[in-house]
Amino acid sequence: MATTYSAIGEAGTRNNGRHLGLALLVIATAQLMVVLDATIVNVALPHIQTALGFSGSGLEWVINAYALALGGLLLLGGRAGDLLGRRRMFVIGLLLFSAASLAGGLATSQAWLLAARAVQGAGGAIVAPTALALIVTTFPEGPPRNRAMGVYAAMSAAGGAVGLLAGGLLVTYASWRWVLFVNVPIGIAVALGALVVLPGAARRPGRLDLPGAITGTLGVAALVYGLSAAATSPDGTSHWGDAKVVTALTAGAVLLIAFALVETSSRDALLPVRLLRQRDRLGANLIMLAVGTAVFGVFFFITLFVQDVWGYSALRAGVAFLPLTAVLLAASGAAAALVPRIGARPLLLAGGAASAGGLYWLSRMTEHGTYAGGLLGPSLMTGAGLGLLFVPLPLVALTRVGEADSGVASSLLNVGRQVGGSIGLAVLGTVAWTVVAGGARAQAATARTGSRQAAYQHALAAGFDRAFLVAAGIALLILVIAIAAIRVRRADLSGATH
Repeated sequence: MATTYSAIGEAGTRNNGRHLGLALLVIATAQLMVVLDATIVNVALPHIQTALGFSGSGLEWVINAYALALGGLLLLGGRAGDLLGRRRMFVIGLLLFSAASLAGGLATSQAWLLAARAVQGAGGAIVAPTALALIVTTFPEGPPRNRAMGVYAAMSAAGGAVGLLAGGLLVTYASWRWVLFVNVPIGIAVALGALVVLPGAARRPGRLDLPGAITGTLGVAALVYGLSAAATSPDGTSHWGDAKVVTALTAGAVLLIAFALVETSSRDALLPVRLLRQRDRLGANLIMLAVGTAVFGVFFFITLFVQDVWGYSALRAGVAFLPLTAVLLAASGAAAALVPRIGARPLLLAGGAASAGGLYWLSRMTEHGTYAGGLLGPSLMTGAGLGLLFVPLPLVALTRVGEADSGVASSLLNVGRQVGGSIGLAVLGTVAWTVVAGGARAQAATARTGSRQAAYQHALAAGFDRAFLVAAGIALLILVIAIAAIRVRRADLSGATH
């Protein structure tokens, strides 16, 4: 029978009890760095465009190159950690991420920067699943692991908002290059700390599933690319019918079907099918997919709303996310304390309801609104909902997973979030920009010359509000999935049976 996390966590505690706090600091910092790098570059994009001469469409690839590599390589990164040792791969991933960040900050051409961003994503695809697996193999089951998972979840959920704030500060007071340079000293320090405070592990017998790695990696990458490219442009142009989008989505579907066939027949499967046969685990991964779909696009459109509709600066836009981040951290801490008392299901239900309510509230914002009256309340509600969701999800997804499968189970959860984010950006973008374009045309036809700008501001607000409303509908799926699929016992999460 596979070794359980409980035994491994207890052994890790006996050997490294004095270092648990430092171990959590190392793991949480690494996770925060990987997550915030998906957004920290956002506020620097205009400066990057000026410096390196990107076109509008080409500029999207500064974000997409990272997202593609990260989403496409997560399963491979998780399995490599299972076979080659998680601490070893964690350190390799951090050093690769840091080196790519340095190269990106020194970039003098578009190709140079895009290549560096892709390598950053590859490093992140190694770090993210091994970080989550290291929490479960380092911390004993029960309150210590729940607290550690709460910190990890807070870093995962707050990373996007922290990235926007950090990006605004660095661009305002340094330069766009520092949104990349900042990773270098942090990454190196975390890698060195990992060698000291994280438990090592020997290589495991087994071979890397190369057919599965190729079909799975290319399939996810093609899907992420197709969904990213499908998003409707700000001028209202839909790209769902573009040849490159259709080709990418078709190729992604074919490759993922081939991946499924390979995995059902491989003895060294990259994604063992047994991991998906457990209802709670499948439900947790579906919920994470829904969370990514609803929330990642919302962060993007809130940033646009406050800058393009309310006229905020990049720094002020980042500061606007501070209350959301603060309440998310508080809710994560509360969820970590509540899991052993009430179990995961009530938290998932409450988090799903709060997230859906907060997103619906966001859809009521107008171009004449204020931060205190229009954004603060829904931000606090949405942040509280996310904090309640992000703690129990990894606990449920990794319950009763054998130690040999911890990396791939962790990477599967991250894949759901990454693919969900791409789906959300594409779907919400299509909804928002279609409404914006239609509203702008209708109002511009009747507006006086002096009021056309106001008409466009109204169209932007209407389009973004519609995207928030769709996101609220997606968040309601979290409630449906939690009711239908989550049955994990409280004792399985609290360690009461050991």
